[in-house]
Amino acid sequence: MERRILEQLYEVIVERRKNPRGDSYTCMLFSKGTDEILKKVGEEAVEVILAAKGQGKEELVYELSDLLYHILVLMAEAEVTLEDIYGELEGRFGVSGLEKKKAEAQILPADQDT
Repeated sequence: MERRILEQLYEVIVERRKNPRGDSYTCMLFSKGTDEILKKVGEEAVEVILAAKGQGKEELVYELSDLLYHILVLMAEAEVTLEDIYGELEGRFGVSGLEKKKAEAQILPADQDT
């Protein structure tokens, strides 16, 4: 199984954005714009939730794959690279999420502590 499939898929998506083709679902999403891409990300997120609530692992994997694809399309549309995401995740690695939230709460101005 190819472990770099996300990178390969992202490259194809970026290529479709730069060089649209009429027979491409990805190109159709780009032509409809950010709002359509966001709508699809939302729809796929809901489908992931439904699959996780008892439709079995196979369906969950299928829906997670759809969601990842649409997130990659959104990333390409917004010019966010996988390297951007890897960098953000690497910066978070080994840092307690609870400790980070606590530190962020301490630096918020008094009128913004939510």
